[in-house]
Amino acid sequence: MNIIQIATDCPVRKTSDLKSISKDLNGDYILLNVGDSPCKEGSFMTDRMIRIAIDTNADMLYSDFYDIALDEDGKISQKTPHRLIECQKGALRDDFDFGGLVLVKASSFREAVGSMDKEYQHGAFYDLRLRMNKIVHINEFLYSKVISDSRASGVKQFDYVNPRNREVQIEMEQICTDYLKRINALLTSEFKALPETKRNFPVTASVVIPVFNRVRTIGDAVKSALNQKTDFEYNVIVVDNHSTDGTSEVLDSIKDPKLIHIIPTQNDLLIGGCWDIAINDSRCGLYAIQLDSDDVYSGPDTVQKVVDKFKEEGAAMVIGSYNMTDFNMNPIPPGLIDHKEWTDENGRNNALRINGLGAPRAFYVPVVCRIGFPNVSYGEDYAVGLRICREYRISRIWDPIYCCRRWEGNSDANLSNDKVNANNLYKDRIRTWELEARIAMNSKRS
Repeated sequence: MNIIQIATDCPVRKTSDLKSISKDLNGDYILLNVGDSPCKEGSFMTDRMIRIAIDTNADMLYSDFYDIALDEDGKISQKTPHRLIECQKGALRDDFDFGGLVLVKASSFREAVGSMDKEYQHGAFYDLRLRMNKIVHINEFLYSKVISDSRASGVKQFDYVNPRNREVQIEMEQICTDYLKRINALLTSEFKALPETKRNFPVTASVVIPVFNRVRTIGDAVKSALNQKTDFEYNVIVVDNHSTDGTSEVLDSIKDPKLIHIIPTQNDLLIGGCWDIAINDSRCGLYAIQLDSDDVYSGPDTVQKVVDKFKEEGAAMVIGSYNMTDFNMNPIPPGLIDHKEWTDENGRNNALRINGLGAPRAFYVPVVCRIGFPNVSYGEDYAVGLRICREYRISRIWDPIYCCRRWEGNSDANLSNDKVNANNLYKDRIRTWELEARIAMNSKRS
């Protein structure tokens, strides 16, 4: 059995590269470099991959690997296991981690490349892997890859909204959109009108702050919420999830009739569960506006701007833009996060490709109560946003109305590889469920 091996220091990026490879391909399998740094094959790597490819009839295979760091003499100074996750149906992120080397069946490669009708400069591999019917993850460490990006997880997560990457993101969106068309998952129908409700809302809006052990920051967050200037009544609902560090005492010391301090009777709540407590409370307003317990609104007009946007566009969800700052509110890179990749025309489709929708998030309560939040502390807002935009409009505010403070206490500041995997696996699962629901909905309409 023949293998055509691509040089491990030459990652595939362009459609023209794939077509050139396909033209000269005369083996049964091809080994592609899809990473960003040199790789070193382990003993019997290709033999192992081929055996599994034959046994499973896979179109593409990828494996776990070792991250290696090199010293000044080019010798290995550190070697760390790098585990990957399963590539499920909803793993539509263009940054899904396949490692550095993938094995592709030659016949599947030729068929996929032959069906490509657009030329891409950055997204060729993304286009290729979305055309593979069966992708197999080998959870064995079959090779080593030189570490090329040692940035913390809290820094990497903003790459896709960096304006310098805009050209790449446009390509990736087009590739994903074409894929959704092929599998009948693309949403093209008009948005539904907001449902009527018989619930009596005591105020127009509520700022919702779930919190657990944020004694250093909760006072600033609540103050920024209580200092809002509006032409309607609002309140601030803090769901204090049994804090033990003095957070509860800080909240009790704030004497303002707009502040509602809830300590749930339940002991099994995560962030999503705290949100459900807030939106189902009889004191909650018609609109629920998010504020994380370690962040602040950028000015006293944030709540007014959000409610105005709801009324102007009849949206079920409004998402703002925010500035990144350090703990002391000094601006830090990448600065403004405005999610310009979102458009009214294709935002709800492109939402399946990206890993977040932005902040601050605000919800039309009659809709979000029907949907409910998953009781998790990561991805709960993304799950709700995907579900909402399947049927209803999500509106955006492009001006910064929020300050996201980065400090050592952030839950996503510097995650381990295993934690990043767990988070991504869950969001991919959310996307899988949403993808299947959209396909079923489109099938009923056709």
